[in-house]
Amino acid sequence: MKKALKAIFRKPVIWLANKLSSQPDRKLVFDALSQLHDAILAGKEEQGVILPCDYEKARFIIFSDQHKGGKDAADDFMAAEENYLTALRYYHDQAFTYINLGDCEELWESTPSVVIEKNRLSLEEEARFLLQRRYYRVFGNHDLEWHYLVPRNQFLKPLFGKQLKLYEGIILQMRYQDTDYRIFLTHGHQGDKRSDGNAFSKWFVAAIWTPIQRLLDIRMDTVSDSFDLVDTHNIMMYEWSVRYKNTLFISGHTHKPVFASLDHIDRLTKQLEKAQERGDSQQAAFLKEALGKRQAEYAGKTFVKTMAHPSYFNTGCCCFSDGDITGIEIADGFIRLVKWEQTGKEVHRLVLEECPLYYLFEQL
Repeated sequence: MKKALKAIFRKPVIWLANKLSSQPDRKLVFDALSQLHDAILAGKEEQGVILPCDYEKARFIIFSDQHKGGKDAADDFMAAEENYLTALRYYHDQAFTYINLGDCEELWESTPSVVIEKNRLSLEEEARFLLQRRYYRVFGNHDLEWHYLVPRNQFLKPLFGKQLKLYEGIILQMRYQDTDYRIFLTHGHQGDKRSDGNAFSKWFVAAIWTPIQRLLDIRMDTVSDSFDLVDTHNIMMYEWSVRYKNTLFISGHTHKPVFASLDHIDRLTKQLEKAQERGDSQQAAFLKEALGKRQAEYAGKTFVKTMAHPSYFNTGCCCFSDGDITGIEIADGFIRLVKWEQTGKEVHRLVLEECPLYYLFEQL
């Protein structure tokens, strides 16, 4: 019965969400990102912070979109929790600084008190970074509530302490061959009416979609499941990044990893074609399996657009349905797209893509 109801409700609910919610508007996205970027450079610390660092010595891990929920049928984080905890312990021990890039908690679907209670273990692992001044947190649209002082003091401060600050954006400032380069980080919902200040979206998720999720055990974010929208938004953010000289842009929000302006499915497809051309059957089989797995996550993706200028990156998310998590590392003079996955009882870190930072700086 539940399977039949799933089949009945899934498409109409997605159609209604897409029909009535707003789409990302290019001008609004550009204006919002530019205003934030320029405000941080102007020293407005209430919006963001500038972190000067040596590109060869910096060690950052950037995760986003955990959507930690209430440990119920609507919670997309549960399957990924073990991978996430293992990753945090690794990065803590390896002296990385953790940038948590928004939608860390799912406050559209669950109340702050429930989310904190059910996710205390992972939040305590995050707080360990802050004890060593190696933790920065950015708010997104699904945890926008943390931007406000009262709920932040009530729910987050008891775990993280008084030193916790939240930002809308962060700029890493690096110097290479007598030139300053910037890595601009923000969640990426800015200018998307569906996610940025849209009262209908929040009401729809909380009052309509979440009860259906819980009743039918449908685990899906309507925004990240609409891949026309995801691709459109990623391309808009890429196009914005091209306008800023000597700047790399890292966001989350879309749940779809992008590395050096090429999304991971596109890159796997090109790698598979090359392996088949040179007759490397072993590599082709490996890539075909990896591609099939990612395509299952991205079912519904309708078009591909390679973005030539290597200025845009997207962390992906920490709530894939198979429990995998993806993120962006900056370490050893490299920037990397990494995945943490579980095989049997073992959790593994995989480098999906990597590139020397100096090479990217030269391309900019």
